[in-house]
Amino acid sequence: MEEIAVKWDVDDINHEGRDDEMASAGSPSFSDSDSDEETAEELEIGALEKQLEENPLNYEAHVQYIQHLRKHGHVEKLQQARESMNRYFPLSPKMWQDWAKDEATLNPESENFEEIEKIYERGVHEYLFVPLWCDYLEFVEEHDPLVSECAPAGLSKMRTLFEHALTAAGLHFSEGGNIWEAYREFEQAVFLTIDGSDNEEKVKQAQRIRSLFYRQLSVPLINLRSTLTDYKLWEAEQGNLNDVNSEFDGVSSNIISAYQKALEMGSARAPYEEQLSNCDATEVDKLQHYMNYIKLEDSVGDPARVQALYERALTDFPVSSDLWLGYTSYLDRTFKQVSEFVKDVYSRATRNCTWVGELWINHMLALERMSASEKELSTVFERAIQYSFPSVKEYLELFLTRIDGLRRRISSTVAKEDGLDYSLIRETFQRAVDYFSLQVISNDDLLHLYAYWAHLEATLGKDFVAARGVWESLIKKSGSLLEAWQGYIAMEVRMGHINEARSIYKRCYSKRLQGTGSEDICHSWLRFEREYGTLDDLDLAVKKVTPRLQELTAYKTQQDSKGSLSTQKNVSVAAVASQKRKANKTFGDKQTPAKKKKDVAQERSEASLAVPTSTSVPNQQDETLRGTGEHQHNVKDVRDSKLNKTKLFYTDNCTAFVSNLSLEVTEKHLHGFFMDSGGVAAIRLLRDKFNGRSRGLAYVDFVDEEHLAAAIAKNKHKLLGKRLSIARSDPKQGRNKSSTSSHSRARGGDLKKDHKGVAEGSGAPPREDSRNTAKPSRNITFAAPRAGAMTLGWPKRGGVTD
Repeated sequence: MEEIAVKWDVDDINHEGRDDEMASAGSPSFSDSDSDEETAEELEIGALEKQLEENPLNYEAHVQYIQHLRKHGHVEKLQQARESMNRYFPLSPKMWQDWAKDEATLNPESENFEEIEKIYERGVHEYLFVPLWCDYLEFVEEHDPLVSECAPAGLSKMRTLFEHALTAAGLHFSEGGNIWEAYREFEQAVFLTIDGSDNEEKVKQAQRIRSLFYRQLSVPLINLRSTLTDYKLWEAEQGNLNDVNSEFDGVSSNIISAYQKALEMGSARAPYEEQLSNCDATEVDKLQHYMNYIKLEDSVGDPARVQALYERALTDFPVSSDLWLGYTSYLDRTFKQVSEFVKDVYSRATRNCTWVGELWINHMLALERMSASEKELSTVFERAIQYSFPSVKEYLELFLTRIDGLRRRISSTVAKEDGLDYSLIRETFQRAVDYFSLQVISNDDLLHLYAYWAHLEATLGKDFVAARGVWESLIKKSGSLLEAWQGYIAMEVRMGHINEARSIYKRCYSKRLQGTGSEDICHSWLRFEREYGTLDDLDLAVKKVTPRLQELTAYKTQQDSKGSLSTQKNVSVAAVASQKRKANKTFGDKQTPAKKKKDVAQERSEASLAVPTSTSVPNQQDETLRGTGEHQHNVKDVRDSKLNKTKLFYTDNCTAFVSNLSLEVTEKHLHGFFMDSGGVAAIRLLRDKFNGRSRGLAYVDFVDEEHLAAAIAKNKHKLLGKRLSIARSDPKQGRNKSSTSSHSRARGGDLKKDHKGVAEGSGAPPREDSRNTAKPSRNITFAAPRAGAMTLGWPKRGGVTD
């Protein structure tokens, strides 16, 4: 169950002494406590009025406002408050009941009869509530002069109202009998008013009463046996039964058959009714009981009974989306021809569950099936987009449903009748794009929206320039999506614009696309030229694509080799650790003094060979990594005297230094940030050697100067909310500063250092020098000394506009 709704929480409003309060409203009070209380109430009313003025969709504020106004007898404001609340929300059955009774109390004469009648009619329309129906019937019977005088027009009106009540609530198993009984009592009262000499009219009225008994006895209701007893007593009064104590004496066989069938149906439904009447059942359990009960009625196949049960359930759970979705879906399948009734239910559903996008979508589809006017459809759509839905996906489906409907109607003859044209579709697409530009939407959904728009521009709008403009706007937003370029090209190919498709390939083949998109677009171009191009076109494509594919292959090989090197390193470290564990395991074994002496001598000999002196550290290159179009790294091997590890030093010939990074930024974020610049060969995010956390600095290697320049051009752009500082890394300047710093320390200079060994105020990033004698952590690759001319400050963030 996706969501469980609670009952109306306004049923427990205390209405005791309501008439006295209203009668005494405005009378002077000389008690200080009463005066203070009245002042506090007026302040509370004023505060609630202000809340509703600021937010008319505050349901609780509406309820409290009406309560306070009723308590203090503000009659005019009370009526306005109820109307205002009902403009936005359905009122609960109890609130309708109170409203009608308040109006009847204030206007005891028949002068306001029609207004009160309208209130009752509005109330019974929103929910199935038998007590409200009974009040409505009683009010009309007592206060309508035509009915009370038994005028033909009054009798006809009353019978029509009773039939309406039976249609709405006559199948209510536990309470529907109240309406049947009220109907029979009314007809019996009419029977008594007929002149005894008018035998024909009396016979006609008696038959009308008998027909009501027959109809009620065929409906599964509670206390059906007592109804049969009442019927036999009435027939006995008419002199038509010989033996009142006999169960079926004088009852026709067809009525007996219908009565027995109704008893069987009632027996099958009795367990469900007992579950619903259980006061100890939780809301969750009661809603589930309704669901099970509805399944039973649906399996029987009587639409009227299914409808009545849904209405009963929705009275108890008016904001249960599961119930409304199930009810409207059932009506779509069963009552397709009863358009006004289905419209009404959908209208009530969307008023109760405004946040359920599926209800709004189904409402629009139902209206379209009924051939509703453009005005009706537009009104529902405009109302829907004003409400809040749980997910952006629901807004997308709502926009697409609206566009689908417009497309279908513009393509048919209805467009001429409603004055529709394609500009309305274009406007709806633009509204959707504007909305989703401020929301997070998946690439697939974004691509779907733009592709649909471009397709309709080309086919329905007959505007190829506008269709290209749609694809261009998508590429401007999401140029790294392979599917965006492919969709653009596919549209041009479908329209037979081969040269335009070729020009798009020339624009995108060299771009960095997500995943394997760069390789895919290259191969796609070659296939395109084989199928559509000349030999010259194919040769040109091969000439363009081949070096690009080689570059991509080299980059992939480099990344694979780095991953392999990292794996080998981890295996090597694990092997060393295993050997150490073995050595530790035998540490306590007994050894002869001669063997111990021999082992110590051997270890000293190995140490003298493995650890060079400080003057024997090699300064020349040990290895140069080369690749097609790739950045070259000069790596020096330096033996650590304790861990025997290799430290890596980089020449940074084509490297950008990035600072002021958010501590949440990863290599993946940086790769995506520089994706449009292209040519990224490697990314090295500087981390703390003790806790492994980011230090907000990074070096990004590029394959050539062109890509490096494009990356530096992104200086001051934002990444994860922080404005980055991007500059070219200058190793020579870093080495000069390092030498100067060492020389100053050798001469006894008082240059201050921070805890990472960087001169205060230098503006250079922290370094980890190869001359540092502190013992490093294991499995750490140290960064070489570098120069970073950028100041590591905290730039002001730009304001976020809505």
